[in-house]
Amino acid sequence: MLVLLSPGQGSQSPGMLLPWLDLPHARQRLAAWSDRTGLDLLRLGSSATADEVRDTAVAQPLLTAVALLSADAVTGGELPAAVCGHSVGELSALALAGVLTSDEAVSLAATRGAAMAAAAKARPTGMSAVLGGDPEQVLAAIELAGLRIATVNVAGQVVVGGDRAALDAFAASPPPRARVRALDVAGAFHTPAMAAATVALEQAIGQLKPGPPRCTVVANADGAVVGDGAELLGRLVGQLTGPVRFDLCLAALAGLGITAAVELAPGGTLAGLAKRALPAATVVAVKAQDDVRAARALRTSVPA
Repeated sequence: MLVLLSPGQGSQSPGMLLPWLDLPHARQRLAAWSDRTGLDLLRLGSSATADEVRDTAVAQPLLTAVALLSADAVTGGELPAAVCGHSVGELSALALAGVLTSDEAVSLAATRGAAMAAAAKARPTGMSAVLGGDPEQVLAAIELAGLRIATVNVAGQVVVGGDRAALDAFAASPPPRARVRALDVAGAFHTPAMAAATVALEQAIGQLKPGPPRCTVVANADGAVVGDGAELLGRLVGQLTGPVRFDLCLAALAGLGITAAVELAPGGTLAGLAKRALPAATVVAVKAQDDVRAARALRTSVPA
């Protein structure tokens, strides 16, 4: 069984749309998505600077667009067996599962990104990676510092968020045998600091009529396999202020018997995590068109 993985924010880079512009109807789809979002996605994805694409309001719809275009190249429009997205990657994953349309996914990503960017500007917050250390000691130190867990990617790789002053103090006195590295992000995503962003996203979701998932969907918050479209959309709101538990997602995929994984463009980060957590699985990261042939061959060789 093969899973398609959709990457989250932090995977973006200048020019990441360029490998996909020659796909059939790619430019027309980008033009339509640009009209819906009020962003020139073609320019932003092909010639914008690193600072421009780092902007949360830009990165999120752009990542969603790139994932969807690359998915079409990999699947040829066929339904995947399973999907799982990381943070904003859940939007493209839900579109691939038929819960959302592609247009809805990109529009929601723009709403989500703009709302999170605004919430991040409201007060000085940030995020740091905590690598290594004893898990219990790390958790105790995080709580003592007044920080929140934002992401657990794999064992020994935790991201925390909170006020910048608290993050600085935490980095100055890290847990035993742990390393703390500040992340270049605008705010404390997936923590209560994003509470203000939930209003706009909830309103946008309330205008949609989700379809039932047509394939297996593994959800961010707890690695649950969720079979109800309305519940999956509701979880997107809670995801803004709650942690991404990608470690639990990977454990769930292992339990489902996943033997192959393809990370959609701009691939790399999730593929690395999957290789660590699913050592028996074949993993392909799609970064450009050169990777599509390998991803297609893997998809056709794995039973559904």
